[in-house]
Amino acid sequence: MRRFFVLAALSAATVAHAQPMPTEHALLHELAGEVSAERQHATIAKLVSFGTRHTLSDTKSPTRGIGAARRWVAAEFAAMSKDCGGCLSVETPAETVTGRRVPNPTEVMDVLAIQRGTTDPDRVIVISGHIDSRVTDVMNAAADAPGANDDASGVAAVMEAARVLSKHKFPATLVFAVLSGEEQGLLGGKVLADAAKAKGWRVEADLNNDIVGNSEGINGVRETTRVRVFSEGTKTVETAAEADKRRYNGGEVDSPSRQLARFMDGLADRYLGNFKVAMVYRTDRFSRGGDQVEMLKAGFPSVRVTEANENYNRQHQDLRTEGGVRYGDVIEGVDFAYLANVTRLNIISMAALASAPAPVTGVEISGAVSADTTVKWRPAPDAARYRLWWRSTTDPQWRYSREAAPTGQAVLKDVNIDDWFFGVSAVGPDGYESPVVFPGPPGSWAHEDPAPAGKP
Repeated sequence: MRRFFVLAALSAATVAHAQPMPTEHALLHELAGEVSAERQHATIAKLVSFGTRHTLSDTKSPTRGIGAARRWVAAEFAAMSKDCGGCLSVETPAETVTGRRVPNPTEVMDVLAIQRGTTDPDRVIVISGHIDSRVTDVMNAAADAPGANDDASGVAAVMEAARVLSKHKFPATLVFAVLSGEEQGLLGGKVLADAAKAKGWRVEADLNNDIVGNSEGINGVRETTRVRVFSEGTKTVETAAEADKRRYNGGEVDSPSRQLARFMDGLADRYLGNFKVAMVYRTDRFSRGGDQVEMLKAGFPSVRVTEANENYNRQHQDLRTEGGVRYGDVIEGVDFAYLANVTRLNIISMAALASAPAPVTGVEISGAVSADTTVKWRPAPDAARYRLWWRSTTDPQWRYSREAAPTGQAVLKDVNIDDWFFGVSAVGPDGYESPVVFPGPPGSWAHEDPAPAGKP
């Protein structure tokens, strides 16, 4: 009987602390509805028409090679900017590179369209995809390499996001990044990271879209209702001292990148109906990588967005037919309805992040040998209020929450610090809410964790 009353009390507490419904935003529904699968088809068809977009291919021809493809993307961004009254600044950061897959000095150039934020322009939300393509031999820059899915699909997501979002204004800056050199060693990701550091951007998120347009896997199974979002659990830039403390107190699954994945998962549930996020607790697919890795090395929160079920016959393959199997990354392998849904996820994520207050800084917790947990954070002028979150240490999602005044401190009565993980999110006057921030260096969005609240 005693066990029954204990369970009943716990159940009542769970109901009392159940997560409230977030504010519904009509704008996010509107943005999702503006995505055009037809436009994305036209974008990929144009990119395929350049024959190859290999990083080492021709840069002078007006019709073939990576140079022609990059110039076309830049021109499209410029046309979008004209349509929005000059709201996009088109830039082409570049670095000359040599390496294992670049035997001769080669200019690796990214194409960026930058939509400056209205009130917090140094806070930056990035969407990226790589324009370069390849065949079986990664050094073959001459053969046709259509790269329709890897990664013209990601570029199409970036360009459609630019077209849709440039019609609106946001507090934070949006960057639409088309990268080069991914297949030769994640080179374009490094160019982007270096440019971001040089500009002093506070990159809040990089949503790297790589292989996002195919719905039929090599196993013949068609996955049209899920997309994978890969995220690192602990920070790439974590120091040895931070790692030692994190191993003791927890935080292995609570990096800013992991919180981004949770944030996107929640948005998909609320705005995209039957289209869901499958969170994967890895930086990337097993023993494989993408441009988000270079952003992580620079300390920028980043995730990789990738289709749910890959077809390896269409990746990194010479165009051919063998044994009745057609190999090669051709446009017929792209499911444009699926790609449009992936793009919708990216667009509403960027808009929600850019509209919300910046992630909370200075989060810390205390409460050893106490029945209560005290949460502290640094109040910010762009937040109207805050939300405290907690969950079981084995729970993958934030489960319980309560609102808190913008004082920078709150006490969770009878919530024992030993049994739960904690976080804080900021809520703006219009209800847009930031991702949750886990306490201390494991969860801090800052490249260098700021001093805790109340300390110099």
